[in-house]
Amino acid sequence: MERKQSSKYLFILVSFLLWFPHFIYVPILSPYMESIGGRYTFIGIVLSSYGLVQLLCRLPIGIFSDLMKFRKPFIIFGMFASFLSCMIYLMTDHLWMILLARSLAGIAASSWVAFSVLYPTYYNDKEVHKAMGSISFVVVLAQFLGMSFSGYIVDEWGWKAPFVIGVVFSLIGLILSFFITERKDAIAKEPLKVKDLVVVIKEPSLLKISLLSILAHSIIFSTMFGFTSNYALEIGFSPSQLTWIVFAFMIPHAIATLFMGSVLVPRLGEWRSLKLAFLFSSLSTILIPFVGSKSMFLVVQGLNGFFLGLIFPLLLGLSIEKIAKDKRATAMGAYQALYAIGIFVGPFFTGIFNSSFGIQAGFYFVGFLGLVATLLVVVWSRSKEKRYSSKEALWKKEQNRKMHG
Repeated sequence: MERKQSSKYLFILVSFLLWFPHFIYVPILSPYMESIGGRYTFIGIVLSSYGLVQLLCRLPIGIFSDLMKFRKPFIIFGMFASFLSCMIYLMTDHLWMILLARSLAGIAASSWVAFSVLYPTYYNDKEVHKAMGSISFVVVLAQFLGMSFSGYIVDEWGWKAPFVIGVVFSLIGLILSFFITERKDAIAKEPLKVKDLVVVIKEPSLLKISLLSILAHSIIFSTMFGFTSNYALEIGFSPSQLTWIVFAFMIPHAIATLFMGSVLVPRLGEWRSLKLAFLFSSLSTILIPFVGSKSMFLVVQGLNGFFLGLIFPLLLGLSIEKIAKDKRATAMGAYQALYAIGIFVGPFFTGIFNSSFGIQAGFYFVGFLGLVATLLVVVWSRSKEKRYSSKEALWKKEQNRKMHG
């Protein structure tokens, strides 16, 4: 039992060290590129490359992981890509090399498929949502701690300082990843068949959840992980004060990941929770360009952080809930590859909108995407309720027939 607990803790630490090095520079990446001559369109391309690489890599990693029946080699590979990415950021300030570094960060993020399938094997089958909630919290914690101090670090030691820290932490993560344990009996040894892959990828519930995740990732990677810092600097925040924005967004974001599984879903259900979260997140995003004062800007960031924090663990758990255990890495790979479309498309088009119509236009664009997601949740939840009602009616009819038969 103690060994299982220590394995969990080591895994959580390595998971933290995958994400922390890449979130320590997220709030300053766009302003940094702008300071060395990058235009909004090119900045959008760099930010979107992170998603494009994941779109191309996540499903293959999931498939090969299921075929090999091992996750650990992919985790080590991801940690190495993370270390290499941070090294390139540190060694050069050429815009095209920054594009390469961000693409390598996308490869590192793609290995999350293996992480998010291996971690639930430390739990029993009924605790999938608990496992996903706790590992989502680790990601949010890494985001929060990394992003909290980046503005202050840049103010004190310059633009390159976050990349130095990223190199150190990613190297530690790479070394520790060799000591992760993986039970050989965690996955059944039945060979994976092509028709099984097609069935998994065509699963209607997986495709619906993936589309919602595309829209959610478009929002967060175009705002907090994209252009929010640029807009904050425009309305009077200094680089060191970006820390305030991170705190305002990430603390509610982290609380929401824990609040979701224990409070909200048991009371409202999964689909109603999603509907409310998407609606209020989209409204918070649309409000950003109307805010001129620092205090109100922080309030809006807090609201957006909380509601987006509800969405991601909900979608993560729903994505593999109906999938057989030995096909889950493929399902997770498909899910994460599909939502990477949002990480790519969101910043890419937001950069174009910002260049063409001003930075406010990008917030209107992604806010509209949130409203589209809300509408989809309403439609799909109603169709689900109708199916449930019709099944219940058929069951009652069958019971009456048997009783009077």
